[in-house]
Amino acid sequence: MPSVPSVVEVAAAIITRNDGSFLLARRPEGKPYAGYWEFPGGKVNPGEPLLHALKRELLEELGIHVKHAYPWIVRAFTYPHATVRLHFYRVLEWHGEPHPYEDQELSWQLADNISVEPLLPANAPVLHALHLPPVYGITNAAEWGPKVAAARIEHALQKGLRLLQLREKGIQGKALDTFTREMTALAHHYGARILVNSGTGNASLCHEFGMDGIHFTSADLMHLSKRPDVKWCGASCHNAEELFRAGQLEMDFAVLAPVLPTSSHPDSPALGWRKFARLIHGSSIPVYALGGLGSEDLAIAWEHGAHGIALMRRIGQACDIGRKA
Repeated sequence: MPSVPSVVEVAAAIITRNDGSFLLARRPEGKPYAGYWEFPGGKVNPGEPLLHALKRELLEELGIHVKHAYPWIVRAFTYPHATVRLHFYRVLEWHGEPHPYEDQELSWQLADNISVEPLLPANAPVLHALHLPPVYGITNAAEWGPKVAAARIEHALQKGLRLLQLREKGIQGKALDTFTREMTALAHHYGARILVNSGTGNASLCHEFGMDGIHFTSADLMHLSKRPDVKWCGASCHNAEELFRAGQLEMDFAVLAPVLPTSSHPDSPALGWRKFARLIHGSSIPVYALGGLGSEDLAIAWEHGAHGIALMRRIGQACDIGRKA
C-alpha cells in the first residue's frame, strides 16, 4: 500500500503597512514554483511553535524582528510535489526594513490592485479575504428609525466603514425597499460593500438593488446545499458546527456571537474571548467577533484570532477604526 504523503506545516505572514499594502515575495530559482509570488514565511520545524517559526523565518528571510503578529486563518492546498497547511498570521508591527536575504524579490501590493504575477495558486482565496476591512457594520433601523439609522451609518461611512450588512427584520414592504435602496446607494457612494441578511431578503433582493452579496443567518446557513452565485457571502455562527459548515461552503467570512453579554440577546450566554478563540482556531475563513463590543475591543479580537469586529448599536465607533489594517 502506498504511503500517504505527510502535510508540510508552513507559517506565513501577511505583513501589512498603515496604508493597507502587504508584502509579497517572488520565489528564487532552485525552489519549486520559482518565479511565483507568495506571502513570506516558511516551514515549521518538528515540535516548533507556530509563532516561533514565523518569527524565525521572517528574521532569516527578511531581516525583520516581529513585534506583534496575530493568528488569522489556516488554508490547506495540495501541489503536485506536496500538501501544505498554511498558518497565516497578520503582522502589523515589526522592527527593521524588509530585505531579500534569500535572493527573492519583494513587492508591496494592495488587495484591489495586484500588479505582480504569477501568484501561487494557494493564495487566491487569501487575497480575496484581504479585501475585508476590520469592521463590519450592521444596520438597526427597526430600533432607531430609518432617518436616524441612515444618519449614523452615513457618518460611519464618511469616516471609513467599508463593509455593511442590511439586517432589517422589523420593517417590510415599501419602507424596506426605500431603506434598502438608500443604504445601497450610500454604501457604494463611499466605496463600501453592502450585504443583505437572508432574514431580510434573498438573492433576488440582492440582485434587484445591486447589492454586493448575502449574509446568511445560522439557520439558513445550515440548510444551504451550496454557496450562491454572488460575489460576497457571510454567515452568522454560534458554535463549532456552524463555523465548520461556513468553511465547508467557502463563505467569505463568518461572524461568531455573542462574545460578550449584549442587550439585544440577554438570554444568550456569552462565549467569552477564550472560548471564541478556541472555536475559531484553525478556521479556513476570516471570522468577525460580535456581541457587546466596541472600538476598544479590536486589538483583543485580533489577539484571539478574529479578522475584526462587527458593530450594530455602537456602529458610530466604526469611524474610529474603519480604516485600520
